Amino acid sequence: MTAPRASATLRGMATSDSDGTRGWIAPVATMGSVALLTFGGLFIFDHFVTGGPGGGGATDPLARYLRFDQDHITDAVSALGAMTAGVLGIVITVVSLLVQLSAGRYAGVARMFVRDRINIGVMGYYVVACSFGVLVSLSIQADFVPRTTVLAMVLATMLALLLMAPYFAYVFSFLEPANITARVREEALDAFESGAGAAAPELVDRTQARVLQSLEELTDIVANSIEGKDKIIASGAVDAIKDFTVTYLARKASTPPRWFDFGEQIRLNPDVVALDPEARDELVARRTWVEWKAMRQFLGLYSEALATMPDINHLIAIDTRYIAEAATEQRDEEAILLTLRYMNSYLRATLNARNVRTAFNVLNQYRQLVLGLMKAGRGSLAFAAMQHLRYYGHVSYDMKLPFVTETVAYDMGALCEAAHELGLAEEDALLDEFLELDRATKGRAEEQSLKGVRKAQIKLAAYLLSVDDRERARRIYHDMEADPDERLLGIRDELMRVETKDFWEIIDRGRNFDYLPPDQKAAMQRFFAWFRGVDSAAHSPDEARVGEDA
Repeated sequence: MTAPRASATLRGMATSDSDGTRGWIAPVATMGSVALLTFGGLFIFDHFVTGGPGGGGATDPLARYLRFDQDHITDAVSALGAMTAGVLGIVITVVSLLVQLSAGRYAGVARMFVRDRINIGVMGYYVVACSFGVLVSLSIQADFVPRTTVLAMVLATMLALLLMAPYFAYVFSFLEPANITARVREEALDAFESGAGAAAPELVDRTQARVLQSLEELTDIVANSIEGKDKIIASGAVDAIKDFTVTYLARKASTPPRWFDFGEQIRLNPDVVALDPEARDELVARRTWVEWKAMRQFLGLYSEALATMPDINHLIAIDTRYIAEAATEQRDEEAILLTLRYMNSYLRATLNARNVRTAFNVLNQYRQLVLGLMKAGRGSLAFAAMQHLRYYGHVSYDMKLPFVTETVAYDMGALCEAAHELGLAEEDALLDEFLELDRATKGRAEEQSLKGVRKAQIKLAAYLLSVDDRERARRIYHDMEADPDERLLGIRDELMRVETKDFWEIIDRGRNFDYLPPDQKAAMQRFFAWFRGVDSAAHSPDEARVGEDA
């Protein structure tokens, strides 16, 4: 059997059903049956054909095998005990090496290993079998052979040998990175469920410390994986932090108030110590210290991954959006506000690193987060997020990152369009923020930034005209009516040239920024007819009359 096939076989053994049949009983039964059938067939053949005389009165093979003469069995019993001890030595050597290697990479592995019931059970079995062998070896006398006891020793030694393969498979599975992260997450959830509502304050404090420790263990796994360029493991650990937080949010409402205060043990945590006392009090009042800790881990990992593994930055933004959606579903406004603050922190770190591609991806998740708030009827929170987007659009412009400013413009335009479709009460306020985006670019030399913002605003105006909202379209017109004709003509021509919504490169957004559906493209033509200096010869008399109405 080749090494890959052997590894696959062991993994298959380790993947057990809830009753352990496929993972333990099936391989042990299979290998034991093969050994018994092989030995039984050969022994029966020898009994009847080649074994010779001297059956000692035994008329069948089983009786002959179980005779266990005192003169011959003593050496065999000692060998059985030594064999069990040898197997135990092999198991301990292999397992200790594997655990030591994993413990050097993942914090808490050794602790998890020694607390696992299966590991304790298997090791305990080997120790009991060795001790049993010592006792059996001294029980045989000149006139007495404890045949049942010796047979039990034979079976115990066989089982010790047969357990090696499935147990090694279990250990390999136990130390799989994905299983380690899942186990850390489940331990944190189990600790929270069992201890958060405890009456004794010291038990609540220990539970808080255990949850915080689990989050930091997952963070260590991600950090080590980023250093080792192992994206799969890093992604799994990031998702584990998200999964824990989402599940926690679903169970948070029924948690007693004592849980949301900082206990004695976690007050000594460096992240908590570094907080201003007022900030600590706010976390307690807002009942968000767990979410804060989870996303603080995200922020640290985000900064670490910016230079080496941008895919993790994208995943952290996605998972933060999932946490925000879970908080929205639970109507936890404080947790939603916290996710927005961390999204803003991601953008700040990204702009400081001048990482345009990551900013593009994070803004995509930010837009989807705000869209989810709109659909949930949280217009005030969506408006606050829109203000943040405008701010970072201005910051990126000042940092001479025009593509980021343009991306912010398209996202803000898409959100204004969604606000109209949803009939959001804050639609006008959102539009005002969108029209403020170009304020920082007016009168400046960077023409490309203003052109990208204007494109996004014109696209929104085209949408508004296509749904017959002339009043808001006029607001956009008046915001740009003093723009140079050359700029407006260039924008119109560029938008008209785009015929397909598919971008010519693979992007997560899946849509070309400059694409307009046919009805909106026709509406855009009507919008441009309002500008006297733009070539109106291409427009029909009806369109010209629309311009006169403006």
